[in-house]
Amino acid sequence: MKKVKITQVKSGIDRSERQKKTLVALGLKKLNASKEVEATPQILGMIQKVSHLVKVEDMA
Repeated sequence: MKKVKITQVKSGIDRSERQKKTLVALGLKKLNASKEVEATPQILGMIQKVSHLVKVEDMA
């Protein structure tokens, strides 16, 4: 399965509790933190919900 690299580029402060929990579920705890994850439909849906807070890069 394809992997993607997710980097948090904006703070979760002043966001809804749901968006904060989604960031934690993706493994992002700090600003500029990165995580490599499998590109499953569930993960892609979570990324879509917080797309304004993260940057996504495809891994080769």
